[in-house]
Amino acid sequence: MFTVHKPSSEKELAEYYAFRWRWLREPWGYPKGSEKDEYEGVSEHRMVKTQSGEIVACGRVQLNTTEEAQIRHIAVEKAYRRQGVGQIILSALEQVARDIGAERAVTNSRESSIHFFESAGFEIIDEAPTELGKLRRKQMRKHLFDDSRLSLHPKWCRELQHTWHEQIPISEHMGIKLFQYTEQTIETRASLNKNINLHGSMFAGSIYSLATLTGWGMIYLQLKQRGLEGEIVLGDGNIHYHKPITMKPRAICSIDSLVSRFEFLEAGKKCPIDLSVNILDAEKSVAKFHGKYWVLPLR
Repeated sequence: MFTVHKPSSEKELAEYYAFRWRWLREPWGYPKGSEKDEYEGVSEHRMVKTQSGEIVACGRVQLNTTEEAQIRHIAVEKAYRRQGVGQIILSALEQVARDIGAERAVTNSRESSIHFFESAGFEIIDEAPTELGKLRRKQMRKHLFDDSRLSLHPKWCRELQHTWHEQIPISEHMGIKLFQYTEQTIETRASLNKNINLHGSMFAGSIYSLATLTGWGMIYLQLKQRGLEGEIVLGDGNIHYHKPITMKPRAICSIDSLVSRFEFLEAGKKCPIDLSVNILDAEKSVAKFHGKYWVLPLR
């Protein structure tokens, strides 16, 4: 049985770097320390361990832009190759990339690893600089955003995401993404890394923004379903925080919490809507938002 870990102590980091050097630098005669670069402090590191605590794989992911993550330094213990361990570490790094807001992942693959990345959905897009001055590589890319997970009305969901980024640019910088819509619920997620405070948790203001946008998104999609149009504005909102977010920010709004008078909008009048949004850290409930919105008829 294998588990994915994030190195969190100095001892674990030392073991992680030693493993990386042993498989990616020592075979070519490079000294210890050559396995590191200037991006280590702004990267996310992961390793795969056995039940006994032995490291059998490692890898790293970093943001190149707000939309693009680069996966680097994947290594697998020789005795554990062709047992799915490489796929475990790659899948873990891809999920980290999604969680920090990336829409695509890139990697510079050695020729010996091209088939591995192709089998995971990556495509060759260009030549890449040689590694260590002699190892030829190809640049490969994979899109991480999958419309199928949105379940229903992917076109409307894409329009909503585009509207957020165009009209509320800060939402893109915060890494806020529509994760799923099922007509009964809407779920959004945000990047913790882009909203983290000095305590290692998510800014309260970022949590509030995630909640208000989630409620706004639910109303937007409900209007689409009813064939209605209007300008959505937040009239009032309050939020109760009871635990910090330190892992995976999520927001869920259920249709059951929505109290609306859409018939007002159909009659050309402004429509009041009340709703609630639950904020979670992974699976743990951490805050509750109550908002009063108005939908103003278009002139």
